Amino acid sequence: MKFASLDQFLSEGKTALAKGPLALVFAEDPVELDTTIRHHLDAGFPQLALFAPDAFVLPAELEAKIHRIPYDVDTVEALVEAVNKVIAAAPGIWLYYCYNAEYLFHPFCETRNIREMLAFQTEERRDALLSYVVDLYADDLNDFPNAVSLERAHLDKSGYYALGRPDLSNNGYPKDRQLDFFGGLRWRFEEHIPVPRRKIDRIALFRTKPGLVLRPDFTLSDEEYNTYACPWHHNITTAIVSFRTAKALRSNAGSRFDIQDFKWHNSTPFTWHSQQLMDLGLMEPGQWF
Repeated sequence: MKFASLDQFLSEGKTALAKGPLALVFAEDPVELDTTIRHHLDAGFPQLALFAPDAFVLPAELEAKIHRIPYDVDTVEALVEAVNKVIAAAPGIWLYYCYNAEYLFHPFCETRNIREMLAFQTEERRDALLSYVVDLYADDLNDFPNAVSLERAHLDKSGYYALGRPDLSNNGYPKDRQLDFFGGLRWRFEEHIPVPRRKIDRIALFRTKPGLVLRPDFTLSDEEYNTYACPWHHNITTAIVSFRTAKALRSNAGSRFDIQDFKWHNSTPFTWHSQQLMDLGLMEPGQWF
């Protein structure tokens, strides 16, 4: 269904907002927009809303399966504003957001859908999941100048690390069960990445509630939502494999001519399988065996 505005979607999109889980896809450009939508529908999201300019064309059969809202995603703040409006309009549902050319993976997603995982997470009394945004990039920038190729996608198999997240309200002591994660292209080419955008963790899948607010650093106003695990054992984490950083580094004039290749000795082909992400420590099944 097509809506004239975000406000109309929030007032009339009862089907999407009533139950969830609801996926929000924000299109910064048309690159791999159709595959992004198909991936998340196949993952088991019963409802998906696309925020994109009208100029971005989709196949008719795909348009029929989604809710479409005209929207310019020109800044992170634009995404945050839209997500927060959806949170306020639809309390109590599981909500997910991502950009185009980003693909959510959860443990065992080849045989278990997103609704099954969220049912288990609910039984664990957890209202959010930590996602690692794992950079993907094409293996040859001469063949793929925008660094995007699903068939020849690569990722870094090492070079990831975490630092304690300081609590500025408590003399800078680390927050309980919260870490800032780094790695991938944002780490290897950090001189081209603003400091606030270097971390790769994102709370992208969570249960909405009254008063909850998404912040520009992709954390939420309820600090328990930002934890990687509960106090008593490990919990599920997810991964969002993403061409977004590679695309930005290739389109930005300040970095495009400084980077001839994204491949290095720790690059490996991405198999598009959850087991690879778990083997690399980029996703955690927790107690969900």
